[in-house]
Amino acid sequence: MTANKTLLLCSCDKTQAIDPESLRTAAAADQVFAVDQLCVGEMSKAVEHLSGNTEVLIACGQQAALFERLGEEIHAETGRSAPLNTIDIRDRAGWSSPDADPRRLNGKQAALLAASRLPAPMAPAKTIQSDGVCCIVGPTEQAVRMAELVQDELGVTCVVSDAGPIHLPSDQYDMAKGKLASARGALGNFKLEFEQLQALKPAGRGTLGFGEVQATARSECDVFIDLRGGEPAFPSHEKRNGYFWADPAKSGELERIALTARERVGEFEKTVYFNLEESLCAHSRANKPGCTRCLDVCPTEAIFSFGDTVQIDSDVCAGCGSCAAVCPTSAVTMNETPFEAITKAVDVLARTYREHTQESPRLVFHTMAAGGDAIAELARFGDGLADDLIPLGIEHVDRIGHAEMMAAFGAGFAEVLILADRDTDREALASEVELAQAMLRGAHHSSSRVRVVGADELSAAGENAARVSEPVLLVGGRRDITRVAVAAMAGKVDEPIALPLGAPYGEISIDSDKCTLCLACVSLCPTGALTDHPDRPEVQFTENACVQCGVCESTCPETAISLVSQLNLSKEALSPRTLHGEDPFECIGCGRPFGVASTINKIVEKLENQHWMYTNSDNVQLIKMCDDCRVKAQYHGDKAPMAAGQRPRVRTSDDYLDS
Repeated sequence: MTANKTLLLCSCDKTQAIDPESLRTAAAADQVFAVDQLCVGEMSKAVEHLSGNTEVLIACGQQAALFERLGEEIHAETGRSAPLNTIDIRDRAGWSSPDADPRRLNGKQAALLAASRLPAPMAPAKTIQSDGVCCIVGPTEQAVRMAELVQDELGVTCVVSDAGPIHLPSDQYDMAKGKLASARGALGNFKLEFEQLQALKPAGRGTLGFGEVQATARSECDVFIDLRGGEPAFPSHEKRNGYFWADPAKSGELERIALTARERVGEFEKTVYFNLEESLCAHSRANKPGCTRCLDVCPTEAIFSFGDTVQIDSDVCAGCGSCAAVCPTSAVTMNETPFEAITKAVDVLARTYREHTQESPRLVFHTMAAGGDAIAELARFGDGLADDLIPLGIEHVDRIGHAEMMAAFGAGFAEVLILADRDTDREALASEVELAQAMLRGAHHSSSRVRVVGADELSAAGENAARVSEPVLLVGGRRDITRVAVAAMAGKVDEPIALPLGAPYGEISIDSDKCTLCLACVSLCPTGALTDHPDRPEVQFTENACVQCGVCESTCPETAISLVSQLNLSKEALSPRTLHGEDPFECIGCGRPFGVASTINKIVEKLENQHWMYTNSDNVQLIKMCDDCRVKAQYHGDKAPMAAGQRPRVRTSDDYLDS
């Protein structure tokens, strides 16, 4: 039988132990070959299989580029080459401390190979056009120097901020003087505003001067180079494509920027990282403010308020995924690392490891680039990852929210660690880690099972070895899986779990003394957590549907509503329950129920004999009538102010004949 998939393993000059047969099963390969030096002395084995038609999986990440070039050369010579995939099982699993358990290392290698079989999510892309129009802002000396470095590839305009010496005008770039007031946009579509702008006057002899002052001016460019030396024009400026900010404390900054900026000409593919479902957004209703979680965490300010929903600028979005991690309604989801893909990965990793070791592993989320490099460094020169610690690489660790952490526990992991590359990562993760830790405490487990760590902590043994629960079925959305996982961890929790202020789970409390049952909160609730009763004035509440957006609180004219952050695991949270209700008032005319009894009585009490229209008058009875009876009383009563005269009798033919 012809093989459909071949697994090539390498012991990396006998520095790691491998179990070919168990790894073949994990990779779902038809055949496996193990060597000691696949990238040097035994490269012929790679050439042999890359020259065939069978899919080849090479378990080596370090030399992935080498094997890809090898496949390209084979294709160039023969017109065909085998499909190739590579995966690292050495740095992330094979290399560890000398006293590491081989069983665990093999289980980890198998888990990584099994997870590599999952289909990679496909993110759509858009085309960005850059014509190379460049604006350089900063002191004269640095701006001119930068202009000379990039003028051959870019169309440059320098806007200098001082009166530095300009010895000779240049026909290669334009010059002006002014102060940058604001900036927005990204590669191919920057919009800049300046104050006190003056264009250079190149004519004349002697010292160059500037022309008439414009109070304000606007400009557009494709590439924006900021040499001012102060605060960057954008938050998280390193994620703003096409924007280059020079750090005045570093030498060689201008040359470094010029090398990259000169390449920003032509058509570029920009990944559309997110998907926004506006109908699910709980940002606002009827101009009443609600959820702002995504606006609060977006590091690039790509998200902005747009009426009752938010909008995301796909040109500015850097794909960190912070918005998706905190969105309580899943209105924002990620195309590149969707929640479903992460839950499938953690499920496969945990299950495969358990099958090989009968133990519970620990999980560490890390970034593909910086985090992967840190793990490789630790593996080569240190003790590597702890033998029970399985790594899962994603583009940005900001993408990890409490739901992903709870999904990992639901899959059977004992701990969830997050490797932070920078302090900004720690800040972005802080609220979600705090929320996950609160859930762990409420489920009677140590909050240290979730924590943000540095690379130097990855070799240490776990603080909590045993898993928190039996694995659960990871099916559903973020809120569904969170609830199921926490319930499995908790076993039985009699009281709701208290959560930090601002958590996307909880109930609302209504002050019955203030509430008039106007039902404004019901009409504007974006998730349907608040509903009314069809037959009586009543506010009903389904706690599981509440995302604590705050629209009801900001809507209530009586300030009778307050939010309570908690996670209620009881079945009662899944069904509507009455928060506040009253008996309806019965119309004194027809007996039909209408309105709220306390409200009608309160109105009568305030108006009867207190207002001239309701003094020594039967008008107060109108308040106690339904709409139909009130109209009849006003038009047809003996003392009705709007009563018409007696309608004349209709004359018939008999009337005329009798007369």
